[in-house]
Parts: sequence; C-alpha cells; structure tokens
Amino acid sequence: MLFRIFSLTLLAGCFLSSLSLADRPNIVVILCDDLGYGDLQCYGHPHITTPNLDRLADEGIRLTDCYSAAPVCSPSRVGLLTGRSPNRAGVYDWIPEARRATPDRRQLVHMRRSETTIPHVLKGAGYQTCMVGKWHCNSEFNKPVQPQPGDFAFDHWMATQNNAAPSHERPRNFVRNGVEVGEVDAFSCQYVVDEAIRWLEQADDERPFFLYVAFHEPHEPVASPQNLVDRYRDVARNDDEAQYFANVANVDLAVGKLLDELERSQRADNTLVIFTSDNGPETLNRYRNANRSYGRPGPLRGMKLHTTDAGFRVAGIIRWRDRINEPLAGSTSDSPVSSLDFLPTFCRLAGIDPPKDVVLDGTDISPLFDGQPVTRAQPLVWAYYNALNEARVAMRDGKWKVLAKLNGGQLPKMSNVTRANYPQIRDAKVTDVEVYDISEDIHEDHNLAESRPELGKQLGDKLRARYRELVDDSHTW
Repeated sequence: MLFRIFSLTLLAGCFLSSLSLADRPNIVVILCDDLGYGDLQCYGHPHITTPNLDRLADEGIRLTDCYSAAPVCSPSRVGLLTGRSPNRAGVYDWIPEARRATPDRRQLVHMRRSETTIPHVLKGAGYQTCMVGKWHCNSEFNKPVQPQPGDFAFDHWMATQNNAAPSHERPRNFVRNGVEVGEVDAFSCQYVVDEAIRWLEQADDERPFFLYVAFHEPHEPVASPQNLVDRYRDVARNDDEAQYFANVANVDLAVGKLLDELERSQRADNTLVIFTSDNGPETLNRYRNANRSYGRPGPLRGMKLHTTDAGFRVAGIIRWRDRINEPLAGSTSDSPVSSLDFLPTFCRLAGIDPPKDVVLDGTDISPLFDGQPVTRAQPLVWAYYNALNEARVAMRDGKWKVLAKLNGGQLPKMSNVTRANYPQIRDAKVTDVEVYDISEDIHEDHNLAESRPELGKQLGDKLRARYRELVDDSHTW
C-alpha cells in the first residue's frame, strides 16, 4: 500500500500547476446519513431550527438539485470518494458486516485497493487528510483482509463500520487508526466533531487539509440530548418524532462547533465547506427499530431506496468565502450537482489533473463558484437493483429526469452482482421509460413519455446507451 500511495504522489506531482500550497484551499466535506431533502430549516422544514447550516447557506450557495451517488449508504460513500458510479467499484447496496459466507457473496464486498480516492489525489498535492465518522465501505472493518480508511491515504481516521452502536448516545464501536476506542461519554456527532477539531489543532498551518466528516445522524438508532428533545415536544406528534427533530438539531450544533473552530484558527476564508447527505430519508417503521425515522422528502417523490428523486436528491450547501462572494453569497443554484463531482472539482482546485487511467462519472463544478453554468459531458445515471419502486435505473440530463424498468419489471431484486447473476443484468433490457421535466414537475407526476413519444425515445435511447456502458464496466464478485 505504501508503494501505491508513493506512486500516486509522484503521479499527482507531475500535474501540479503553479499554485503554491498556500493558494490551494482547505476542503471539508460534511456528510449526513439519511437526512431528508426537507429536513433543514433552509430547505423548508416547519419546525427544526438549523441556524448554523442556515448561516452556511447564507454565506455560500444552496443547491436545489444536488444528488448523491446512490439511494443508499455504502455505494453513495464509495461514489463520493472515487468520483465514479459505485457500480464500477462493485458496491451495489449497503454493506453488512461480514459474518459468514452467503450465496450473494456480500461478505466479500468492499472498496478495493485499486480505487483512487479523493485523499489519494489530494495527498499527492501536499494535502493533510483526515476522516472521522461512519466509514461503511467494507464488510471486514478493522481487519487486514480488506483495506481500511488508512489504506486510502487518510493520515488520521476514527470511524465505525456502519452505524453508531448501540445508538448515537454513548457509542462504543469507534476505532481510531486501528485501535478500538471503547465507550465514549458523548453523542456521536459531537464526538466526531471533537475528534476533527483535535486533528485540526495539530495540523500543519503551512499545508492545506482535506477533512471528511461523516455523521451517523439522523440514521437509526436515533438518540438525542434530552434538552433538545424537550425543545420539540410541543411541535412533534410524539416523543419519537421529537427525538428525530432533536437529532437533526444536534447535527447543526456539531456543524456550528466545527465552523467556529475554522474561524478561531483563521482558516474559514480559504476553506471550501460542502454539506450534504448520503441519500434520502428512511421510511418510518420500514424495519424493526426504525420507529424514529421521521425524515421528510419535502416536495420530492419517494424515500430512501427509491430511484425517484427523494431517494438521492439531497441537501447541498457550498461555502468558500475567498471565492464565493457577493452577489453569489446567499444564492441558490438549480444546476444538477452530484457527489461524484467532488473528486474532479477538488483536483482542479488543488492544481492537479484528475486520474486518467479510470473512468470518472463526475465533472468539475468549480465554474459554479463564479456564477457560471456547469458543463456536464454525460448525464448522471443510477442503476440500483434493489430499489423499492419498480424503476431500477434513472438518469438526470439537464432538466429531464428519466426512469425505466428492466425487463418490464421482471428482473429480480439484487443486493450484489456476482459472476453467477451478472448475465441477468448484462442481458437486461431497459423498458417502460418515463420522462419528467423536473424544473416544472419536482414531484415527478406527469410522465411526458406518454404525451411526447419522440422525447421518450430520444431520452430512452440515451439511457440505454449509458446503462450499457455502465454494466460493461461494473465489477462483479
């Protein structure tokens, strides 16, 4: 692994521009877990107050059309870190902790060492790197059989495999740089931010940093500070909903603490901060112990695990004071943006070329910081074989949202793609195409493929071509 990092360092060094280390911005990515599109005050929630995230939006750009790489956690995180559809990496669904061999081989699933990640490329440009929070990119956590966060060029990491356990309150499953932490006397999001701040305090002021903060909240099992729960009792329908409202509010407090540290250390102006979520909100009581999943999709159709927009259209806030100034500060943008765009964008900001030996599905969105349109060579495409709705593939192309079934809805659900079932997805036909003008029909109510068949054929053919290319490059286990 040392050879891999060293090689990438040399590779990135070949493309360094004239930017000095001081000219390269610090980068912070804050990722929530199961946060609904309508769960923040600045996205229209009627009760939850999020003053710190609202301040972040007031000083930056609020994205109305921001997408995650998948409608579920593990593939979304792999896509964010690699800039590639998670299908290319072989991560198709959430990754359970490996316990025994199963027919679908999910015990093998992980982000492979061959994947080039954001910390890989930024480390080559002189960045310090840190990851804190929820990892969820492997099934064998903190074991040598699979790569861990440190193997992907994070200098420092403190993480859990999946959710905070037994809940957000006093979790006991954190691991710091390979060493188990034990029970902590704090709520997860606060403990995660405290770790991030400790790392920032010892970081070299002469070198830029990349900090990846992956909160567990507001994913189940939800637990929140009592004083915050009490604040929402009068507006919540029950105690469980009050717990959820307080959970999001606690995240806002944690973000505020991190923003205050950036101010205190005089790093705030030259730090790009991106806040977003890994997917849409969980459905209340969909599984046992999901009794506090009161997330809201806002005006979107569906929930988490759906290929309608609520599955992966998420909150997105970008702040960078040194670049995003008046009149952009406090504005909104309806340009389609994806977490897949982070890697190529960060490469541009760091003065290096993105890796050329892999297929990237994201694009450089830095023109957005200057109020310019984003040019996307290819539309965004998702293929999620375990979707709760019948459409297994989706595409966002400009203002168009396209949905389609596979084999008329007859393709069985799949949580993983193996050599045994790969022929089924390879030979699957994209059928039952639906088209929505998302700029006017945010809820995806009016299928234009019925009234405008020529449009349905044009976009259907584009989706078929993009789906075929993705399937041909998908990793199987």
